[in-house]
Amino acid sequence: MHQLRKKSYAATGGFDAEAVARAEAALKSLSSQFGRWLRDEIDKLDDARTGVIAEGLSGVAGEVLYTRAHDLKGLGATYEFPIVTRIAASLCRLIETQADRAAAPVALVVSHINAIKVVVNDGIKDESHPVGLAIALSLEHQVESLRA
Repeated sequence: MHQLRKKSYAATGGFDAEAVARAEAALKSLSSQFGRWLRDEIDKLDDARTGVIAEGLSGVAGEVLYTRAHDLKGLGATYEFPIVTRIAASLCRLIETQADRAAAPVALVVSHINAIKVVVNDGIKDESHPVGLAIALSLEHQVESLRA
């Protein structure tokens, strides 16, 4: 919840400990739903992947996929899967712009999506898990090698 405190401080020009405590309590009360919500987001990402396979990355399907990846980048850590945030961030870097999408190998895009599905299905929440770290590093390395 450290991020929540920082954002609260920045938004109000000061620190309202009571407001942060209420927000943290509300978030905690919803935490039992995180798994279902995360899987819903992954289903949307997977649907976008299907569109990319059919239509390619350069058109609307690529933009939809980027939007879904960006959503997961923001939600992964909130839903207690920071490794999803990291992998989705790598996918976003891969397909951020129209030019990036035109050059991105679809196989690497699909690898990112499969990785997100695997880490969630296997309960790998962060990079303290050696498999999660290896997956994230491998994908990030491949994305960076395309940019070099």
